Amino acid sequence: MNKIKFPALNVKMVDINKVMANDYNPNFVAKQEYELLIHSISEDGLTQPIVAFHNKEKDEYIIVDGFHRYKVLRDYFKCSQIPIVVIDKPLRERMASTIRHNRARGKHRVDLQAELIKSLLHKGWKDSDIAKHLGMTEEEIIRFKQIVGIAKIFSNSEYSKSWGEEKNEMEIR
Repeated sequence: MNKIKFPALNVKMVDINKVMANDYNPNFVAKQEYELLIHSISEDGLTQPIVAFHNKEKDEYIIVDGFHRYKVLRDYFKCSQIPIVVIDKPLRERMASTIRHNRARGKHRVDLQAELIKSLLHKGWKDSDIAKHLGMTEEEIIRFKQIVGIAKIFSNSEYSKSWGEEKNEMEIR
């Protein structure tokens, strides 16, 4: 049986000025997802520390995973210290670790996300609330409604008349 290490249990607070990005991470976060990360940290706090390698000679921490969390903590929240988990591996293994961390996050399945949105709508959430808390635009919410069947979602909704007839003329209200 393999023994698993738990570096996540050894979190330490580190001066943010000693933390730096690596020069090999291909990961990119779009503006909308970056803003969602800010919102997530605002709402939930930082739930995952930054994973880094400690270069003892220079006393600096090179990020293996968590660059965007680091950037949000530095630029948006203006933190002077951030939580770091250290892994001690040679560069080539850190590079592989970065890619594993990036890829292990998985991808969203559109059909499951659509069902989640449908569930939130049934629980009384407004499109604007869903958009804010899930980092989406209201237009995206409408597209997801179409995926799960817009008629089903609005089947119990009340509609006002959009037009009526007065003195043989149509009037838009």
